[in-house]
Amino acid sequence: MKVQEKVFVVTGAGNGIGREVSLELLRRGAKVAGLDLKHEFLEETKKIAGENAKNFYAFDVNITDRSRVAALPAEIEAKLGKIDALLNVAGIIQPFVKINELDFEHIDRVMNVNFFGPLNMIKAFLPGLVSRPEAHILNVSSMGSYAPVPGQTLYGATKAALNMLTEGLRSELKDTKVSLTLVWPGAIGTNISANSGVSFGSGELTPAQKKAAARVTAPAAAGKMIVDSIESNAKRIYVGSDAKLMGNLIRLAPDFAANLIYKNMKSLLG
Repeated sequence: MKVQEKVFVVTGAGNGIGREVSLELLRRGAKVAGLDLKHEFLEETKKIAGENAKNFYAFDVNITDRSRVAALPAEIEAKLGKIDALLNVAGIIQPFVKINELDFEHIDRVMNVNFFGPLNMIKAFLPGLVSRPEAHILNVSSMGSYAPVPGQTLYGATKAALNMLTEGLRSELKDTKVSLTLVWPGAIGTNISANSGVSFGSGELTPAQKKAAARVTAPAAAGKMIVDSIESNAKRIYVGSDAKLMGNLIRLAPDFAANLIYKNMKSLLG
C-alpha cells in the first residue's frame, strides 16, 4: 500500500515509535489520526510535524476503554474520511521483577494495554477496513515475544499473544484486501520505561549497559522501517540487528540464547 493520501490510525502517536511512524507517514503525504493517553504528547507530535501538521489529528484515547474505542471509527471518519490502515504501536513494559513477585494490578495493566488494547482497536476498525479497495493492519510486537527475558516474562507473553493474533488474522483475511504486518523491534531508543511507569536501579549505567545502549536503533530509523514495510507489503519485519540476531539464535539454539539473555539481565533482577 502506498501511503500517500491514505488515512492512518496510529496508537501511541504521542511518543516513541508511534510518534516517529506518524511523522514519517505525514512526510509521505498521509493523513494521520494519532491516538494517545496524553493530549500534551500529541500536541508535541503535531508541533514537530511542522508544515505537515495540518494532516495530523489528535485523539485523546485510552485503548483499554472498549466503549471509547468502539466509537472511534465514526469520529475519525467524520474528520479525515474513510480509514485505510490501523497501526497498533502503543505498548508498555512491566516492572523488572519475576512473575512470582509481580502483582495482579501490574499483570492486568500490561495485558490490557499490550493485548486487549490492540484487540479492541481491531474489533472496532476491521469492519470498515474490509470494505476498502485495499487496507492494512500493522501490529508492533517485540523481540521479547520470542526471546525469554527474565523480569519481563508477562510483557513477553502479551507480545507473543499479539504475534498469534496477527498470524491468525492473516489467515482469516486471506480472501480480503486487508494486508497485515507484524513488527519485532529490538532495543529502540525510546522512553518506554518512563512511559510505562517503570524505574529500576540507580539510574547509573554499567559499562556493559553503556555499550549496549550505543547499539540501540534510533526511533526515527524504526519509524522509517515500519512505514517502508507497509509500502512494500512486508508480512514480518525485524527492527534492529539485535532483534534479527536473537530471532535466528532462538530458533537454532534456544537454551544458549535464553542463558545469554539471563546473564545480561541478572544484574537487574538482583
